[in-house]
Amino acid sequence: MKKTIVQVVLGVIFITTSCFAQTNPVIDAFPQGTILKGNIPYNGDTLQKHLLDIYLPANAKGKLPLVIFIHGGGWLSNDKYADMGYMKKTVAEIVGAGFALASIDYRFSTQAVFPAQIQDCNRAVSFLFENADKYGFDKNRFAVMGFSAGGHLASLVGLSANNNVHGFTIAGAAKPFSFKGVVDFYGPAELILFPGADDAKSPEGLLIGAAPLARPDLARTASPVTYVDKNDPPFLIIHGEKDQLVSPKQSKLLSAWLSLSGVPNEVIIVKDAPHFGVMFDADDIRNKVMAFLKEKLR
Repeated sequence: MKKTIVQVVLGVIFITTSCFAQTNPVIDAFPQGTILKGNIPYNGDTLQKHLLDIYLPANAKGKLPLVIFIHGGGWLSNDKYADMGYMKKTVAEIVGAGFALASIDYRFSTQAVFPAQIQDCNRAVSFLFENADKYGFDKNRFAVMGFSAGGHLASLVGLSANNNVHGFTIAGAAKPFSFKGVVDFYGPAELILFPGADDAKSPEGLLIGAAPLARPDLARTASPVTYVDKNDPPFLIIHGEKDQLVSPKQSKLLSAWLSLSGVPNEVIIVKDAPHFGVMFDADDIRNKVMAFLKEKLR
């Protein structure tokens, strides 16, 4: 009987461990000993898209700077593990350098139109700010990083944080926060610039619930460039030269507006690079990203 009980217990442990490993397909990309706090509900509900993961350095001491990671997918696909798959060296180096990393999910445009996505991002950041002591974050050293649609949301949350935009927060759930820096990988900056701006079924059309050209008011509200002002955080903007989905002009436009407002920024156009991929995890790009984070979060 005792042997049978032991076998059952070991079987349960094996199954539990296997299921846990399956819930986070990117954990192996991080340095050995990285502490995972997975699938944390940030809005006090049971929505699958209101979860976030936290990755903490092994043997971390003191208050940690935090990098908040927002995935791409046209606002209608992917999850909080996306983009890490081809940015393995970068996310590993972020945690290896002693930073915490939090990756968030948000509602798709097929579930709820804008501003649901920025509401979720703001709520997730508010949650991380509220629980900074619990997880060991330094509230004064937050940065945000996003890819494609996530780059759009990272830029938007960074630029609008000081504007108190009506509708960008979930009522009663927001806390004031600020960022020391924004890293924007090929994110849309102005929705009207898309070739499909006259198509309500385009990703940007689905985002706002109308063709951007038919509702320029909604497109303007959802465009990061709308919120640029002199009080915004520094930006590092990275875009592929041969991006066929989001034109490099989007990043150049955002950089121009930031420069006109006196906001420190740098735009890097990666030669021959497409919309996403391992070219953005190359040594020279990763070194730029890490130098930016270390300078802004020191």
